[in-house]
Formats: sequence, C-alpha cells, structure tokens
Amino acid sequence: MKITRLFSAADLESIREVTASAESRTSGEIVPYIVERVVDRDEARWRGAALGALTAALVAGLIHAAGGYWGGGGIVWITFPALLGAGLGFLIGGIDGVGRLLISRDHLEHFVRLRAEAAFLEEEVFNTRDRTGILVFIALFEREAVILGDEGINRAVPEGLWQRLVDDLVAGISAGRPAEALRETILACGELLVEHDVTPRPDDENELADAPRITER
Repeated sequence: MKITRLFSAADLESIREVTASAESRTSGEIVPYIVERVVDRDEARWRGAALGALTAALVAGLIHAAGGYWGGGGIVWITFPALLGAGLGFLIGGIDGVGRLLISRDHLEHFVRLRAEAAFLEEEVFNTRDRTGILVFIALFEREAVILGDEGINRAVPEGLWQRLVDDLVAGISAGRPAEALRETILACGELLVEHDVTPRPDDENELADAPRITER
C-alpha cells in the first residue's frame, strides 16, 4: 500500500486547506499525520509462515491417517509439507488484507496508539502557547486512527467525545475513502472546539503547519 495511491497531490492540498479553515474559528492547532503502516510487514509474514507450516503438517498427517501414504518416505513426508506450507504462508502473509487478519486487533490498536504518541512528540503538538494542539493520526495498513489533544484542549473537550470522530474516520478508511474521511474529521474537530468555546485570541497565530505529515512508518 502506497500513500500516493490513496492521497493525490490535490487531496493533500485540500487537506491543508481544510485544516486552515477548521483552525480559523478556534485556537486549536490541528496536525494531520498519515503513516503507511506501523506494524512491521515481516511480523505478518512470520505469523503466516507458522500457520502455514502447522496447516500443511496437519493435512499431511490426515492424508497418512486416511490412507497410510508416506510420500517419498517418512522423513520427507513429515518435513516437506511443513516447509512448503511455511513458505506459502510467508508469501501470503505479505499481502496486506491477509496480514491484517493474521495480527490481532488489540495488537494493532496498541502499536498504532504508541506510534501516534510518538508522532505527537515528534511534531511538537504540545508546543503551542495555550497547549491547544490536536493530532489526527491515521495508520493506513492497520486501518486505525487516533486523535490526541493537548492539555488545553482536553480541559475543554472531554476525551470521550473524540471517539465518535475516530470511529467515523476508521469507517471511512475501511470504506476506501481515506482522504475524504480525513477532511470530514478535521472539520468536525474544528466544530467540536467551537462548540466547547476553544476560541481564538485576537493575536492568535498559526503555530503549527497545516500541511499533512506523511511517512511510511
């Protein structure tokens, strides 16, 4: 999965414009952050290899139990199917859709959350005058999202209210419309801040760049 396949140059520019628009009515600073994948591809591959080896060994055992067949002799029949299954499982595990199925949802959510927290620090979302930074984080392979608000935001907006936006964003990613879903989420963040009186000061400045941050990992 390549980010450029899902987000065209026009998409990225529109996300920047939507971010600027959402920030214009509030003191919040919204940082869109898009990562291609968080979990290493080899993790899914090795899980696929283990599952493939076990499955192939089981099938070979059932064939032997059913007909007493030992292809190529006992040692070969014990080892070759497992090796073949491991190889096929390793290759199939590298397919994105299969890889997601091989890794538990809790595992994906945990590591996406850790990566989002790291991005919050990397981009210095905490470094605004009134601590009003917001990170909108998308992990494309995992089809997961996280919204993190700084202290000034969380004092005004209870954390639980972000979950509805996260759920809608994840649904949009899963439906194959990540760019549109991200734009909608950014606008919804702006509306939520306005509703909770996170209003701009007269001398308010744009403290964090509006363009989406993009990275492979």
